[in-house]
Amino acid sequence: MNTDTTVIGYFAVSKRGDVVCDGAACIIAGSYKAMKGYLEKSETKPPAKVKIIKTRLGEILSGMRRGGVYSFDEQAYGGFLPLAREKGMGFESLDFTPDKPGDIKFLTIAQTIR
Repeated sequence: MNTDTTVIGYFAVSKRGDVVCDGAACIIAGSYKAMKGYLEKSETKPPAKVKIIKTRLGEILSGMRRGGVYSFDEQAYGGFLPLAREKGMGFESLDFTPDKPGDIKFLTIAQTIR
């Protein structure tokens, strides 16, 4: 099975082509609904001005090869982790418990892969 085509989550892009980020990291949400919720809480771009798009493992890995930085929510990282491990990458399981109730916790990966 080609895991590169497996959908990991969703990202958002503005009409100008700018990817919605958390700092320098592209946000990857585990579901369309979660991404929409993050956008509604975000002060950077109104949700009506962005398009939410599926992203696959191969696209994320390709971005990492080019130095891309990604912030995963728990659901997206849960889909990414076992497939990355199958490919020999040493990513770890992590705790996504927010620091404060109502907060959203992301895991940011700023690792360039080969």
